Amino acid sequence: MVDDVALSQSTPRGGPVPFERFMETALYGPDGFYTSGGMAGRRGDFLTSPEVGPLFGAVVARYLDAEWRRLGEPARFTVVDAGAGPGTLARTVLAAAPACAAALRYIAVEVSDAQRAKHPEGVESMSAMPNEPFVGVVVANELLDNLPFRLAVFDNGWREAFVVSAPDGSFVEQLSARFDPLPAALPNNATHGSRAPLVERAAKWVEEAREVVSAGSVLVLDYGAASTIELIDRPWREWLRTFRGNARGGHYLSDVGGQDITTDVPFDQLREPDAVRTQAQFLQLHGIDQLVDEGRRFWSEHASSPGLQAMKMRSRVSEAEALLEPAGLGGFLVAEWRA
Repeated sequence: MVDDVALSQSTPRGGPVPFERFMETALYGPDGFYTSGGMAGRRGDFLTSPEVGPLFGAVVARYLDAEWRRLGEPARFTVVDAGAGPGTLARTVLAAAPACAAALRYIAVEVSDAQRAKHPEGVESMSAMPNEPFVGVVVANELLDNLPFRLAVFDNGWREAFVVSAPDGSFVEQLSARFDPLPAALPNNATHGSRAPLVERAAKWVEEAREVVSAGSVLVLDYGAASTIELIDRPWREWLRTFRGNARGGHYLSDVGGQDITTDVPFDQLREPDAVRTQAQFLQLHGIDQLVDEGRRFWSEHASSPGLQAMKMRSRVSEAEALLEPAGLGGFLVAEWRA
């Protein structure tokens, strides 16, 4: 677990630290959640779309083929899977045998050494984004929600949340003086106690990803809201969440290093995308219904003596239901920036 010393060392003089830096230490510090083994998966701490089953990766493979063809079927086509975790998306995309496979250079970017060790053959594992421009696609599935963010709290004006260690070793919150100037994403007034994430690192990540793609696209899939106001108007415990063991965790200042910390992404704080859809709309646009119909036909033809492939094809029906659920994964937002 992250202790008082580790938190104090995250600033030159110790003392209160911005929530953003606290979150970075709690997730990515020496004893942070991801550093010490936290990950997605049925045996992990939370489920993302790739862990539902191989159908999601098969649809992403179709998207990659569409981009490859849009760019004129280049001989070298690079895909960067940012925040790749244990490589589940990479594994299912490659298993789908996309048409661009012969041109494909698949880079899985993951900061955790333990998770990079789980990456499949056929990918290049990196701990940081490549910095040389390339032709291809950057895919970030549930990455931006985990990037450390500043936390604004309305208390007779908008103030920034800081974290400090209490005498008993627990962590407590302190508020700064009022913002001056007021961040553009925040309204002048709000209900007392309202909160909002300021996702400057996420916005910067999008800009840097766009810069490294000389031709192609940046694709972000995440849970979020179209505007910051939407989050301010909701109870903050709905969008500032923690996870561990595939269940909701405790307060974000408790069990530091032992649980994930995440936020709904306010997409209005990012550069305006060329397209934004729900995940359900994105998956339907790129052929999930056809893949499900194909699965049903294959099962019907092999139901009398089903093998492993027949069972996999049959599972597409239940996978699609989970991926398209409007109140769940289907309601995620998918933003696309093209170059």
